[in-house]
Amino acid sequence: MPQVKSLNYLNNIMAKVEAIQANALEAVMLNEQGYVAECTGDNLFLLKNGTLLTPLISDGALDGITRAVIIELAEKLGVPFKECSLTRYDIFTADECFLTGTAAEVIPVVALDRRIIGTGKPGPFTARFIEAFHELAMSTGTPFA
Repeated sequence: MPQVKSLNYLNNIMAKVEAIQANALEAVMLNEQGYVAECTGDNLFLLKNGTLLTPLISDGALDGITRAVIIELAEKLGVPFKECSLTRYDIFTADECFLTGTAAEVIPVVALDRRIIGTGKPGPFTARFIEAFHELAMSTGTPFA
């Protein structure tokens, strides 16, 4: 449970090691029911048919600050938003995907398990969120990263 700050990152570290061994930059972590929870140090967002989707906190997603900022930005940008249980299939069939985190800020994802997501390039919604995030950080003088 990422809501419990136990400082035990062994699962995350093991997943990151597996990702590196597979020549991947990040790993998607699933909960005990097989739903997407988060990545090893980042929250995951998908865009599907113009709606921004992210895993439920109850599915194991960390209720992080950057995640909350992206949810607020979705409202400001007029992008419909929904928290829901997600599967790997949802990622494979997404139009766009990006990760968020304190250090990561907003980073595009273009493939999962060597399967191309969307066009295989960062999409226009992801670009809007990156721009809006940086504008917010600059306007408030608050470094989120």
